[in-house]
Amino acid sequence: MPHTAAHPTPLQGSRVLSLALNLPGPAALLRCARMGAECTKLEPPPAPGHASADPMGIYSPTAYADLHQGVRVLHAHLKTDEGQAALHAELARTDVLITSFRPSALAKLGLGWEALQARYPRLSLVRIVGALGERAEEPGHDLTYQAEAGLLATGLQVPPTLFADMAGALVASEAVLQALLARSQQGAGVCIEVGLAEAAQWLALPLHWGLTTPQGDVGGAHAGYRIYPCQDGRVAVAALEPHFAARMCAAAGLAAQGDAEHLRHPATHEAIARFLQGQTRAQLDALARAQDIPLHVLD
Repeated sequence: MPHTAAHPTPLQGSRVLSLALNLPGPAALLRCARMGAECTKLEPPPAPGHASADPMGIYSPTAYADLHQGVRVLHAHLKTDEGQAALHAELARTDVLITSFRPSALAKLGLGWEALQARYPRLSLVRIVGALGERAEEPGHDLTYQAEAGLLATGLQVPPTLFADMAGALVASEAVLQALLARSQQGAGVCIEVGLAEAAQWLALPLHWGLTTPQGDVGGAHAGYRIYPCQDGRVAVAALEPHFAARMCAAAGLAAQGDAEHLRHPATHEAIARFLQGQTRAQLDALARAQDIPLHVLD
C-alpha cells in the first residue's frame, strides 16, 4: 500500500485498541496506524514455541509482521482477572475499540455495547462480524462470504485473494473515522457493526449490475477491455474510453473508431486479437507508452 510522508493523518491524536485476530481486524488497525492513530493490539499470550497467538502469526509470519507495522502489541488472557485489568487499563485511554468476536463472546467478556457504554461513555466500538444483525452468530469465513455474494468463478479453484476480509478491513477503518466524527458531533461513543458478508456483497455489485458478466462491457463484450494472448504471454487491455479504444483500433490496423457498437462487434474482437497475438510483451509495452494506451503485459 503506498504511504508517503505527505499522507493525510486524520486520526492523529486518537487511540485505537484492537482485540481482533486473523486478517480483517489487524488490516483495519494497520490502516488506522497509517492514518496517524496510536494503535494497540491486545492478543492472548502465544503458546510455547510460537511467536504469536494470532493464527496469522502461525500460518504466515510475513503477513503478520506486515500487518503489525507501527502497532503496539500486548498480551493478556481476557478470561483472567489479570487480563481483564490489563484490558480495562487500555480501554480507559482508548477512543475506539475494534473486535472480531461474536456478540455472545463479547458479552461473556463483559464487552457488550451496553456495558462498555456505561463504563466508558466516550468509547466507540467497531464490531467486525461475519454478517450483520441476526446472522452475527453464524460461522463463516472469507470463502463462504464470497460464495454467498456470487464472486466465485465456476469450477473448484479458490479465489486469488481474500476479497471479503480485505473489503471488511476497509469498511472497519472507515467505521473508525465515522465513530470519531459522530463523537465529535454528539459527545458520546457509538457502536458500528461491520459485516464481512456485506463487504463481499458491496464488491459484488458490479457483477449483479451486469457490468462484469460476459455480456457486459467490462466482462468481455467490449474488445478494448479484455485479456488477450500475445506472442510471449498475455496482455490485459483496458482501452474502454472512446479515445483509448480508438488508439487501440488504430494500432490494430482498424478504422480509429471508439463507439461502443463497433467495439462489441465480433470482427473487431478478432482483428485486435490477431494483432496482439503477433506482438511481444516488449513491443506492447512500447506501444502503450508511445500511444498512451492502458494495457499491462503478463507472463
